[in-house]
Amino acid sequence: EAFRCPARENGDRRKAMTDSPESEILIIGGGLCGLALADRLTREGRGWRLVEARARFGGRIAGLAHGGTTFDLGPSWIWPGQSRVAAMAARFDIALFEQHSDGATCHEGPDGTVRRVEAFSPMAGSLRMTGGMTALVGALVRTLDPERLYPDAPVVGLARRDDRIEATLRSGETLRASHVVLAIPPRIASALAFDPPLPEAAMRAMGATPTWMAGMAKFVAVYDRPFWRAAGLSGDAMSRRGPMVEIHDASAAGGEPGALFGFLGIPASAREAVAAELARACIDQLARLFGEEARAPVAMHLADWAQEPYTATTADHAPLAAHPAYGPHPALTDLWDDRLHIAVTETAPDSGGLVEGALAAAEAVILR
Repeated sequence: EAFRCPARENGDRRKAMTDSPESEILIIGGGLCGLALADRLTREGRGWRLVEARARFGGRIAGLAHGGTTFDLGPSWIWPGQSRVAAMAARFDIALFEQHSDGATCHEGPDGTVRRVEAFSPMAGSLRMTGGMTALVGALVRTLDPERLYPDAPVVGLARRDDRIEATLRSGETLRASHVVLAIPPRIASALAFDPPLPEAAMRAMGATPTWMAGMAKFVAVYDRPFWRAAGLSGDAMSRRGPMVEIHDASAAGGEPGALFGFLGIPASAREAVAAELARACIDQLARLFGEEARAPVAMHLADWAQEPYTATTADHAPLAAHPAYGPHPALTDLWDDRLHIAVTETAPDSGGLVEGALAAAEAVILR
């Protein structure tokens, strides 16, 4: 996939990182915000390098590849009026298409009784990307200088040394830069070792900032065709039985392959104990809602983001009652004489928690 780096190339990059350990700006985190910031710095003629803890780029944007397309395991939607993500999709010639919402919605009661209701779809009017959100990640990765991108490079500590910051990798390697941008969730950033320690108010602010959707799990089932549409169903469903509480059509642009996805209603703290049974329980539920054809997916995947160590902390396992009031936090500015920066969707000036917010954060960070 375009957002992965082959092992041989990765080894070559690691050697280059060791041979040239200093840069003007070090970006920690290769999610959408980090990649967009690297893209911006490239266009500004600034020197940068980017390290990513995972073997892939994209962060919370990930997908299940099948049938020539990719089905989103993380964020799926953008909305009209989100100008940054729409402009970036247009720049890379990634077509947007409207979320399928025609047809009846299924409502499942606690006893498994299913009713079909002609109702307005909650996702009507939202847009999706042809090829999934990973198409945007892949386009950015291909645009950037590969010699400056380092996957499999988790950072464990940062140290202020006069006019430089030293970043220590888990491998023991040390990188130096005049500025460091933490393009990772604040709660994940709070686990790093800081020398000297950051102000107590900054550490409290990082720990108190929930990572959007980090406690969620998402199940995707792929089919050769969206058979539910012929039965007059939109693919939308709400359930009081579960394991999924909310389900939507996730089919490719044009309809084939077809796909359904759902958010699990089981708390993160309880999912691990029943992990082996969840996929089958999800398929059983899809069959109750959409018919026996749902029992034969050609591909399926359960993405439990709460178990992703570079996305979620234990504090993120508690369900959120509402969308948090994200935004810039005064305690997270002017760190280490304005040489250490936090730029991620949870600190964005607008659209916090969303894909649009990731791009807003990359746009807003000031590197003097």
